[in-house]
Amino acid sequence: MANNQSTMRVRDDLAPHDAEPSQSRRVSVAIVGGGQAGLSVSRQLYDRGIDHVVFERHRRFHSWRVNRWDTFCLVTPNWQCRLPNFPYSGDDPHGFMLKDEIVDYLEAFAESFDPPIIEETAVTRIAPFEGSYQVETSKGVWLADQVVIATGGYDAPIVPPYAQRLNPAIEQLHSRDYRRPSQLPEGATLVVGTGQSGVQIMEDLVRAGRKVHLAVGPAPRSPRLYRGRDATDWLHDMGHYAITIANHPDPIKALTQTNHYMSGRDGGKEIDLRRFVVEDGIALYGSLADMNGNRLSFLPDLEKNLDDADRSYCGIRDQIDAYIAREGIDAPEEPPFQKVWRPETEVTEIDAEELNITSVVWSIGFRPDYSWIDVDVFDERGKPLFDRGVTNAPGFYFIGLGWLNTWGSGRFLAIGEDSRYLADAIVRRREARTKG
Repeated sequence: MANNQSTMRVRDDLAPHDAEPSQSRRVSVAIVGGGQAGLSVSRQLYDRGIDHVVFERHRRFHSWRVNRWDTFCLVTPNWQCRLPNFPYSGDDPHGFMLKDEIVDYLEAFAESFDPPIIEETAVTRIAPFEGSYQVETSKGVWLADQVVIATGGYDAPIVPPYAQRLNPAIEQLHSRDYRRPSQLPEGATLVVGTGQSGVQIMEDLVRAGRKVHLAVGPAPRSPRLYRGRDATDWLHDMGHYAITIANHPDPIKALTQTNHYMSGRDGGKEIDLRRFVVEDGIALYGSLADMNGNRLSFLPDLEKNLDDADRSYCGIRDQIDAYIAREGIDAPEEPPFQKVWRPETEVTEIDAEELNITSVVWSIGFRPDYSWIDVDVFDERGKPLFDRGVTNAPGFYFIGLGWLNTWGSGRFLAIGEDSRYLADAIVRRREARTKG
């Protein structure tokens, strides 16, 4: 795929103007967010001939361009990239696109239909207004009959309050701001968190010859290549990705569990933290609990967290084994999993100065920010309420969130299906309003 250097222009015919709500520019549908979710809805509306506009506070696909480290790659295979009318068509469907290749794929998708997007435009408030919605932006006010929120859930990086008590000589940054090992000062690094970002940044630092200390959280892990195929291929054939949140046996766990960690680097690999201790000398601790000057405190849960991650790993292997046996599939055998290391003691306190820890990378996630939405679609905790993205507020929708409907809802795999469902809902409401 060619390296696209396109910058999306602000369409002159879409430029809003400062006005009172009664004089504002009107559009049938306003989409907030110019990432893959928002532009997938845009493509669906484009195909249905429905006028709409997409607001993006930065450039389209900003997070992919800017908020990823240099060696970032997908952890799901390329064949799972299924944007509307634009599935992955490259020559490596079982590979894992690097950051720039992902941006190229997304750019090619956008250029396939020229979405009506207004970039560098922040939406500052949305509120009901006379049966429609008033959309206030940094470049004027719009009225929209219907609104789709496609901003995702990665607005505010999470850093605990006690981080303020860490010795200020130790540099701190969030995974969103990490780019490469040379960005960090000389010395050892503490990576906090073992979700997908944490373990991949840990590996990036290890490859650069840096000493790494890792605070291991409760994230589960997954096999990569198992019995001759990628585990995600087996899970897809087993119908795992078709399970909806409405039919999930444990929906609370599905909604709250951290993503399984593994890697797409070097064609895809498993991440076994025990092996990193044995082969690369990283130091593992339990969940980070506190900071005070140079003192770092951890919970005594390292072995439990490692065992729980392995239990998840082995559970997926068992499911695949059962499927292979049930279907009578000829697949190569695999040796049973064995632990190559276990902690002899639980280290619960260290001195950063003694261990020459000069930097901390926070990889413990994000929180969404919906403070600019003045529409009654949230519960008492501020979480949006919806059924497959359709809220109780007429003509108000969400997309691009995890488990909107299935596991793939917050990923490339199911965004086409989710956007089609919302577009059909938009059409039904539009037709009902017309008849009314």
